[in-house]
Amino acid sequence: MASLLNSFRHSYLRIYAITAKEIKQLSRDRITFAMVIMIPLIQLLLFGYAINTDVRAIPVAIVDQIDSAAGRWIVEAVKVTQVVEVKQYLTTAEQAQAAIRRGDIKAALILPPTLTEKLAHNEPIGQWIVDGSDTMIAGAIKQLKNLSLNDIVPEQTSSQSRFEVSLFYNPEQRSAVNIVPGLIAVILTMTMVLFTSSAIVRERERGNLELLITTPIKPLELMIGKILPYIVIGLIQMTIILGLGNLIFAVPINGAISHLLLGTLLFITASLTLGLIISTIAHTQLQAMQMTIFILLPTILLSGFITPLEAMPTTAQWIAEALPGTHFMRVIRAIVLKGATIGELIKDILWLVGFTLIGLWVAAKRFNKRLD
Repeated sequence: MASLLNSFRHSYLRIYAITAKEIKQLSRDRITFAMVIMIPLIQLLLFGYAINTDVRAIPVAIVDQIDSAAGRWIVEAVKVTQVVEVKQYLTTAEQAQAAIRRGDIKAALILPPTLTEKLAHNEPIGQWIVDGSDTMIAGAIKQLKNLSLNDIVPEQTSSQSRFEVSLFYNPEQRSAVNIVPGLIAVILTMTMVLFTSSAIVRERERGNLELLITTPIKPLELMIGKILPYIVIGLIQMTIILGLGNLIFAVPINGAISHLLLGTLLFITASLTLGLIISTIAHTQLQAMQMTIFILLPTILLSGFITPLEAMPTTAQWIAEALPGTHFMRVIRAIVLKGATIGELIKDILWLVGFTLIGLWVAAKRFNKRLD
């Protein structure tokens, strides 16, 4: 009996020693320790604070073709709902359609020249044209069909729709049409950042960094050489997702292939650059993977892939705008679903270019050709 207790005691001491050793190592590994705290904290804040299906302040335009007192009353009634926020006043429906295609607005209310006659005959008094590629925004705008206008038309019947709604780009409201292009941004972020975040770390762990020290290669040349092979991999992934999405789920490809390839190429290089920056910070491949997850979670939750940016608090929108995935989400959906051109998406395109150039410079500055 005594020997058995003694054996348990020694076993306990060994387990305690190993546990204490792991705790000390974890406490010394600042990056891993920070990820242990930050990943659940970020998830809690994102899901509890930023993810919201109650869409508000949708950016819209007004096309008032009569400019009457009744039209102004109608616009004010729409504003009071707080579902939309008027960003532009345009003169033609064509201008509104172009603004929707560019992504400047999500919908436009068109009030016709015959507004007064339609009010008198209790007919639909206007038309909402909506970016139907986002099903949540389309659903929120459709709720305004029966907006009460008692101050203007006291005799209106409750069953009469006050507005007609036309959904562009996804009139059937199929979720796959919205999800498949966005999935390209999520998968490319996950794979491209993960591939390159381990690049420099892997060289150090395998001892190859010693060879790089003895070569005349410059830091910027190393950074560029690290990302070039993965660009082809990223383009292959985009082709697979979009091709199968078109074949299986009938997701249309309305934009030019050249614009699609250019937009995707810019995002791939931006994501690879972000991975290189991580690889200059992380000391182990485990740390690199943890930091990749730290980037991936906001990309999935804040880029507009799950919920529209308009449904998020202002702070969350600011964070989202700092992520390459947010800009590419707009680019890929606009090109694939709306047939937009690179010129119409110039703001997001320039942001991706700027992020890549600055990121390469930062990664090259942080990289030192030494073993420590």
